[in-house]
Amino acid sequence: MESIRGKTPLQLTTDEFSRRVAGYKNIWLDLGTGDGRFVRHMSTQNREDFFIGLDACRENLREHSRDCPANALYLIASAQSLPAGLDGLAAQITINFPWGSLLHGLLDGDLALLDGLARVARPNAELTIRLNGGALAEAGWALEAGTWRVYERLQSAGFNVQQPRPLDAAGLRACPTTWARRLAYGRDPRGWLLSARISVNLIENLKIDTQMFV
Repeated sequence: MESIRGKTPLQLTTDEFSRRVAGYKNIWLDLGTGDGRFVRHMSTQNREDFFIGLDACRENLREHSRDCPANALYLIASAQSLPAGLDGLAAQITINFPWGSLLHGLLDGDLALLDGLARVARPNAELTIRLNGGALAEAGWALEAGTWRVYERLQSAGFNVQQPRPLDAAGLRACPTTWARRLAYGRDPRGWLLSARISVNLIENLKIDTQMFV
């Protein structure tokens, strides 16, 4: 799998990656991590866990990946094609203010994306998704309607989804991402929060469906 530190791309073997994440209590995976600020902040606050930021755009990651903590790693990959080395590792998966193909994948219930989430998750892993109005508007959806659309897609796919909750300016400020900060102090400081559990049954069903096509 491809990692990055500053401007330098690095190829990690499966063994090298396994050594990096070994010994940590939990592994967090932040999909569409953008500039990587969320992963950097969280990894400095919690040294017992390992934090992985994944994004397809390497240029945005240069600043925060340059001298990231030992318990953090940035990977270059698409959320619709997650590296096999991540399978079954993530106790926490976050998707903060997605846009573009990642947001469309959630709205459309893209099987490659949703199956990938289940594939990389530990049993009963928690999935947290934060949505904002600007990105949803570009995708042709109003904020609340788009949030419920994602809720329905997750629920239909077998995720145990809680009722969506609105995020006000205070809730946005509490999220350590660059985009959350911009939203919190912008003209429309609103967002929505979705939380879901990735159950053992969902993971097992994915394995069965995959084996049928081998």
